[in-house]
Amino acid sequence: MSEAEGEDLLDDETGEAEGEALAEIAAREACRVVEAVIFASAEPVGEEVLAGVVPGGVDLDAVLGRLVADYRGRGVELVRVAEKWQFRTAADLAARLAQETIEPRRLGRAALEILAIVAYHQPVTRAEIEEIRGVSTSKGTLDVLLETGWVKMRGRRRTPGRPVTWGTTEAFLVHFGLESIRDLPGLDELKGVGLFEGQIPLGFQVPVPSDDALTVDEDPLDAEELPDLGDESEADDDEETA
Repeated sequence: MSEAEGEDLLDDETGEAEGEALAEIAAREACRVVEAVIFASAEPVGEEVLAGVVPGGVDLDAVLGRLVADYRGRGVELVRVAEKWQFRTAADLAARLAQETIEPRRLGRAALEILAIVAYHQPVTRAEIEEIRGVSTSKGTLDVLLETGWVKMRGRRRTPGRPVTWGTTEAFLVHFGLESIRDLPGLDELKGVGLFEGQIPLGFQVPVPSDDALTVDEDPLDAEELPDLGDESEADDDEETA
């Protein structure tokens, strides 16, 4: 082989190596772009979309195959679904990641009114709640508040019939960011945020709620009493009547 032929061969090999390096750089960049597009999409991505984001001359099938191999065995894998591509949690991890979710439930006006009365007037009985609101209170509304975990049955009032007394819970304080029930806003604060408009009756005061301790006119509830509330369970409908 002549010296000139050797130089030509060396140039060809150098050029081929440079071409392979450039092709590898283009393939890596294409992988990054395709990975980003699929990751950012909330829905599976079709190959026609992916073909529009990779540089010309890049083999899309090779790019996708490379990504599939890179993600195989990891917590998130690239899978083909309905002839489109999507990142999904590895199937063998599904059992570990399964969890129960709580569906948010919006409280109605009646429930919010009763919650406010319980918070400010506790310990308060159902009859006292009805007297303050001026309408009867259904058991269903109280059940809703019990389900939220924001109110609880405190004890029984030492009066005829021994009605159940109601109060707020620690979960109520946590949800509303209160250190104690006495941190509920007073009259001036409520006026400041626009909850009171017009002329306020002379002598009107926002009650100061008591703490969680039973008062002198309350008896503790026995465990066997909780399922049977006696006169507290008369109304079973969720409607409230005047």
